[in-house]
Amino acid sequence: QVQLVESGGGLVQPGGSLRLSCVASGSIFKINSMGWYRQAPGKQRELVASITSDYITNYADSVKGRFAISRDNAENTVYLQMNSLKPEDTRVYYCKADITGRYYITRDYWGQGTQVTVSS
Repeated sequence: QVQLVESGGGLVQPGGSLRLSCVASGSIFKINSMGWYRQAPGKQRELVASITSDYITNYADSVKGRFAISRDNAENTVYLQMNSLKPEDTRVYYCKADITGRYYITRDYWGQGTQVTVSS
């Protein structure tokens, strides 16, 4: 089985920074794309940023220039560096990875989510 475990969320003041991490473990043959999503209560989950296995990145317009996604393939880890945080960034952040695992089956896996709260 494959698991994604996120860390790094918390409370930060407006203008501050946080770095989220997500580690994949288990029966992994290859990790394809990885990404971060976020969700507010009662709202749909939305893409924040994604990164392919070739390190091609994509960002939501609302976070361009403030957030940076990166990955460490040797550690099966994806990061989200969040700078200049705003109160509207307050969400639960989820990691998603497209993984080829046991029996070469490819599917999406999600982490459990980590709360990010931006408030003074």
